[in-house]
Parts: sequence; C-alpha cells; structure tokens
Amino acid sequence: MMADLVLKGGRVIDPSQDLDRVTDVAFKDGGVAAVGDGLTGQTMRDVSGFIVSPGLIDLHTHVYWGGTSLGVDAEDYARLSGVTTCIDTGSAGPGNFAGFRKHVIERSAVRIFAYLHVSFAGIFGFSNRVMVGESHDIRLMAARDALEVAEANRDIIIGIKVRIGRVASGPSGIAPLDIALQVADEAGLPMMVHIDEPPPSYEAVVERLRPGDVLTHCYRPFPNAPVDGRGRVRPEVLAARERGVIFDIGHGKGSFSWKTARAMMAGGFPPDVISSDVHKLCIDGPAYDQVTTMSKFLCLGMSLNDIIAKSTVAPARALQRPELGSLKPGSVGDATILSVRDGEFPLEDVLGQYVTGKQKIFSEGVVIGGRWWHPTAG
Repeated sequence: MMADLVLKGGRVIDPSQDLDRVTDVAFKDGGVAAVGDGLTGQTMRDVSGFIVSPGLIDLHTHVYWGGTSLGVDAEDYARLSGVTTCIDTGSAGPGNFAGFRKHVIERSAVRIFAYLHVSFAGIFGFSNRVMVGESHDIRLMAARDALEVAEANRDIIIGIKVRIGRVASGPSGIAPLDIALQVADEAGLPMMVHIDEPPPSYEAVVERLRPGDVLTHCYRPFPNAPVDGRGRVRPEVLAARERGVIFDIGHGKGSFSWKTARAMMAGGFPPDVISSDVHKLCIDGPAYDQVTTMSKFLCLGMSLNDIIAKSTVAPARALQRPELGSLKPGSVGDATILSVRDGEFPLEDVLGQYVTGKQKIFSEGVVIGGRWWHPTAG
C-alpha cells in the first residue's frame, strides 16, 4: 500500500491502543491507514524526536468567530494549539445556530461540533465592557426552538449547553438547568453544564446531572469549588462520578485554581477530560490554549500518557465518536505532533497564582483529514 502521507519515526502515544513506541503512522484517503515500521507514502515527513498523538480534541471552546463577542478563529487556534476537533460549547443558541453552521462550521478545515445553548441567542453579551448572563432572563430559555434545531442538525449538535450561577443565571437560579434537562431528555442528548459562583450551590447542580452529562469547570476556585474548606472532595461530586457524570476542566478565564487542583488530585479525583474553554478573554491568558492547559497537569503529577488520553480518547468517548481520538486504522486521519521541552515555565491559574513548570507541552504541527497542516505554513 502506498499511503498519501507517512509520519516517520516519531514516538507514537495513542492511549486508545495502549501504544507508546517509536514507529510510523500512515494516512490514506483522509483516514489512518496503518501504524507500524517501514511504512512508505507519496509524502514522507520525518518527525523523529517528536511525539505523535491522535488529533487533540478540545471539549470546551468558543469558535463562533464574528458571530459572538467571545469567539476565536478555529483554524488559527488549531495552528496554535494542535487541536484538530473543537467542541463549541453554547456560543450559539437556536436563534443564531444557522449562521454558525453556514459561516463557520461548514467552511472550517478544523472539525467543529457543538453543544447548542438552550438560550435563544446563545452567549450574546460577553466582553470586557459588557457582561450579560444569558440565563438571567427566563424568557430567553427557548426549549421548543432548541429541540427543533437540535433535531435538524444531528450531524453537528452533540448536546445541550446551559450556564448556571450568580454570573450566568442570576435571578433565574437553577431553573434554566431544569429547562435544559427537559430539552436534552426529549432530544436524547447529553448536557454540558457550566457552574460559576453561588447561588445555586455546586452540590445542587451536580445532583441533577445524569450519566453522560458533562460538568465543566470542575476545578474552579472558591466559592462553589468541588472541595470543602478542608480540601475534601464533596460527597455529591463523588456520587456524580459514580453514576457516570463526566468532569471536564474548562479552564477559561475563571475556572482553574491551583489550590483546587491540588486538593482534587490529592483526593483521587483527576478530571475525566482536559479542555481549555478558550475564548476571546482568555486566549492571551490565563488559559492560552489546549497544550498550555495540558502542561499544568504535568505540574500536578499526571503522566504524559494520561494527559494525552484526557485530550483524545476520553473526549471522543464523551462525544460518542469512537472514530476520533485514535490512530487505529480506519479512524479519522487526524494527528497532533507534540514536543515536551525542559526549562522553567511560569503557569498561571485564574487567581493570578503561578507555578513554575519544569516541562511544557508544545504543538509542532497537525495532520487534519490525512493532510499535513503546519502551524505556520498553513
């Protein structure tokens, strides 16, 4: 077999296959063709000295660029962070999803799936000068419209999004979550739920979540942290994981604390998924991108293989898309080329506290749909 593209001699780390060895990866007709030694193709790229992983999946992004105030460009972000699949989490609601699909998703070389916001206009007021919680006004909770749009866009919409907390839902409290639950149940889809400051409490939110639902911002700081004042993981959080709720980092501007992270890791509660929550207000810090978020878990003692798993096969399972997050032959032809550099790297949390990392993960290039896509060459 003559492949279209072969990545030669990289350290292939594919947690979906428990694979970690130096070998080649071949791509043909947009998919993974083979993993093994001595592979040949029309285009050969020497990646020796680098890591080859399945294409990174960022489970929490905002990439409705130009359509919302918080959106970043998905292709620019892919070149920066090695992400080949972006999951947009509620930037658009049923009132503006058609524009998101036509003008961004369908034109993007980077794969984009979406959690549809139950709010009619999605996250519409999010900037340094204007901050309006879209769940404040219960009149914007568009259950019927959300169901219709979700049903009409099953190929792209993978769940329902709702944001809860003093900032996001304010006087509406937890009611928007109950509405989103009804939409998700009727559509047969999971939810992703944002939690910020109380009210409601962290416990009240996680108690409502079902198996397969995603609780994002799972390492957020006080108040509404998942740990109590003594650093113990809250019983409701443990119970939610036991019944199959998925806990996602969703770093963003306000949702990752070194103090919470240390307590959760010490309590035996690593995240299920590592994601950046990249948007306009955090892409220049404190989140920056997916590989920077991943790097913070090196500081927390997580192995590189586990970090890659939580950015590839784990989010693919959460999406119920087994063709993603893997380099098994027949999988989608996406790969990320990574390096791990030694040095002293200041890594900040959302409270302005820094930890100096001795190693940092960098993106060196990506393959999308079996085609080499260098971060600077395009």
